[in-house]
Amino acid sequence: MDKHKIRTILKQVADGSLSVDEAILQFRTEPFEDMGFAKIDHHRGLRQGIAEVIYGAGKTPEQIAEISSSLLSHGQKTVLITRINNEAAEYVGKLLPLHYYDIGKVGIIGEIPEPNGAGKIVLATGGTSDIPVAEEAALTAMALGNEVTRLYDVGVAGMHRLLAHVEDIMSARVIIAIAGMEGALASVIGGFADCPVIAVPTSVGYGASFGGLAALLSMLNSCASGISVVNIDNGFGAGYLASMINHIGVE
Repeated sequence: MDKHKIRTILKQVADGSLSVDEAILQFRTEPFEDMGFAKIDHHRGLRQGIAEVIYGAGKTPEQIAEISSSLLSHGQKTVLITRINNEAAEYVGKLLPLHYYDIGKVGIIGEIPEPNGAGKIVLATGGTSDIPVAEEAALTAMALGNEVTRLYDVGVAGMHRLLAHVEDIMSARVIIAIAGMEGALASVIGGFADCPVIAVPTSVGYGASFGGLAALLSMLNSCASGISVVNIDNGFGAGYLASMINHIGVE
């Protein structure tokens, strides 16, 4: 049960359209459901404003389907599943209305909500090879109710490509900069933007990139102010944080 549902119930009690006992009955859902292999947190939306998200890697298709069904049965309108592979998506899709996005390895059950954030989230990637991580971030942000603009392949190897989108950068509420190699894109964007920049290092690059460690250290050492850094390839974490920032002050 999320904050919007709680608010609606309380308003109904206040205007007399719902009795106190009826409201209590709706609130009696246990805070979590023990399924043996997982404990489903049904009150996370109430506590944090965002309902539980399923991390698909390492879970069987059957487990993903059972967890998804539980979330849906408790009123969750949109179920986000990250790092779900094709095999699991095919299985879950036969049981539930799953939309699968292969590039980002993301599954969404239910409809993507209308954007209700304060502004626009802009995602920029250094290269085309960074798009899988970017799509995880973009779809996460969209599933959490945000307008997203994608700027792909605008890395520092050709600065004119990024400069062609300065208006998008300067009008963003939050920017997610995603890059491998030396990870310079975040610093460059940080020099243009007046909003928070979330840097995502990717594991894209040749041997000395050390699986994204070089980009991670570059981003952590950025001289541009207002940049925060998430873990290597963590598109979900970036999309989630960007959504939180974009919903500050929004009821």
